[in-house]
Amino acid sequence: MNEILDALMIVFSLETTGMILLGVLAGIIIGALPGLTVNMGIALLLPLTYSFQGMTGILMLLGVYCGAVYGGSITAILISTPGTPASAATVLDGYPMAKRGEAGRALGLSTLASMFGGVFSTIALVLIAPLLAKVATGFSSAEYFALAIFGISIITSVSSQSIIKGLIGGVLGLFIATIGLDPMTSGMRFTFDSIYLMGGISFIPVLVGLFAFSQGLLSLEEDYRERVAGIVRQTKSKIDRILPTWSDIKRVMPTYIRSSIIGTGIGAIPGTGGDIASFIAYNEAKRWSKHPEEFGHGSPEGVSAPEAGANSVAGGAMVPLMTLGIPGDGATAIIMGAFMVQGLALGPQLFTDHPVEVNSIFIGLFAANIFMGIMGFMGMRLFAKVMSVPRRVLVPIIFVLCSVGAYSVNHDMTDVFVMMGAGLVAYILIKLDFSMSPIVIGIILGPMAESNFRRTLVISEGDPMIFLTRPVCAVFLGIAILTLLLPIFGPRLKALWRKQTS
Repeated sequence: MNEILDALMIVFSLETTGMILLGVLAGIIIGALPGLTVNMGIALLLPLTYSFQGMTGILMLLGVYCGAVYGGSITAILISTPGTPASAATVLDGYPMAKRGEAGRALGLSTLASMFGGVFSTIALVLIAPLLAKVATGFSSAEYFALAIFGISIITSVSSQSIIKGLIGGVLGLFIATIGLDPMTSGMRFTFDSIYLMGGISFIPVLVGLFAFSQGLLSLEEDYRERVAGIVRQTKSKIDRILPTWSDIKRVMPTYIRSSIIGTGIGAIPGTGGDIASFIAYNEAKRWSKHPEEFGHGSPEGVSAPEAGANSVAGGAMVPLMTLGIPGDGATAIIMGAFMVQGLALGPQLFTDHPVEVNSIFIGLFAANIFMGIMGFMGMRLFAKVMSVPRRVLVPIIFVLCSVGAYSVNHDMTDVFVMMGAGLVAYILIKLDFSMSPIVIGIILGPMAESNFRRTLVISEGDPMIFLTRPVCAVFLGIAILTLLLPIFGPRLKALWRKQTS
């Protein structure tokens, strides 16, 4: 009980509450601006966590996460342009509702769905995470190595259309993680006699470059192409009554619950995300609806399902992050950096060594989702006006924030150059249809995999069979191998099965 009271005092202190509110507000604005992503927003504000002690910075980033996923629905409904990939399914029914003069109704339903989904997934996190952490307390270095390989394999196989590109990204991340001093022998690796590289490449500048700087370059390019082509984006739409009626709430409540369950479950699977959850939730809502013919023409369930599904991913994605140290998606991979900044080791030890911090996360997520709903209803018209800010005005501000954030980590201009270099490389890779998530996961899980692999071999006196004789370790490694092989052989097996059955 004392731990819960201490957590309440942390979350509802003036500083922490203010930063959660600021994070949610920044997230909604970032989500409402087409071209700016959830990952970019979190990466952009990640350096600020150095300025705060304790949980304040982490809870601010969780506020950004919740707000940005919701913010994407504003542009999806008003101008048929999803602010984030997770809001792509919302366009299908949100924009038709706006065209027939029900923009406020659609926005109200999406706001309530987002808040419901977020609160639902947080309850699931509170119930599931401690139980899973208890199971994981018996893990040794062999199990942690297998877990790291499992996390890398899942992220690289589902985050890109090409498994080869996903693997290349993961290997690139693993390579970056090896730069610096060997953790066991203190030998220099890929340092090229550089004092800066002896300490390894700074994690935060790389993240800011991969997600924020590169996205700014892409936004500038898109803005230039639109101006050359003479394309003028619609940025205004009339907003009427926002608060949903009681009849609307009764109609969509089953959809809220079903979609929240789907989103929480999908979020707990590493490598998935809000875009997958939103489309699955949308399809299930249509399948269970009494009026499936309305979908695609402005169905209230069609707006509610993807938003509840996408926003319930956050709590689900925090389950593997907190209990096993494996990020559930790209956003939680970046948030993992904030835990590293504060010296908090993720995994089952987090629950035993830092119970106050764990409860702060639970309470903070509740607060962030409630704040998001209140801000959504009160500031909807203001957020809608944000869409009119030209990209050529917004992007230079992003570049300045990227540079300031990278420099603030170590007060070293080399970090700024690293950030810019990472951003340029990311820009080229994105143009080649690579995903950034495998690179980040490789950087994060690489040291975990290496140190536990070598520690296990020391314990077993060099016998690699220890990884197969320990049941949990063998299961995780087996799943990792299947995860890598299924995208390669799955389509062939499916085609062979269809040929035989026909």
